[in-house]
Amino acid sequence: MRQIPVDTTGAIVMVAKTPQPKVKDRRTGEIATDAETGATLMTVDVMFAANDEVEILSLTVPEPGITGELAMGTPVALTGVIARPWENEFNGQKRHGIAFRAVAVTSLAAAASKPKAA
Repeated sequence: MRQIPVDTTGAIVMVAKTPQPKVKDRRTGEIATDAETGATLMTVDVMFAANDEVEILSLTVPEPGITGELAMGTPVALTGVIARPWENEFNGQKRHGIAFRAVAVTSLAAAASKPKAA
C-alpha cells in the first residue's frame, strides 16, 4: 500500500482530543495493536494549522510513541507522519479516505514552560 510522507515542519499542531485506544472491532471492543511490535495503537486527534488552513486530523500512534501530558490544547511535535489512502466496500457502498499515522506525538508544553538559563 502506498505511504505518503507528511511534512509537518511549518505547521502548528495542538491536541484536539486526548489519546484513546484505537478500537479494531467495534462489536467485540477489541483494541488494535501494531503488527510489528505488538504495541497498543492509540488515536490522537490534533488541530493541524498550515498554509492559512486548519484541519482536525486523527492520527494512529503506537502507545510508546506518546510522550508527555497530552491534554486538549497542548502544543505537540509530530514525528514520522505518513498519509495512507484507503478504500473499502461495505454493504455495496464504496468508501474511501486518508488514514494518518505517526511514529510519535510529543508534548511541547514542558519545554515551553522551562525557564531559560541566564
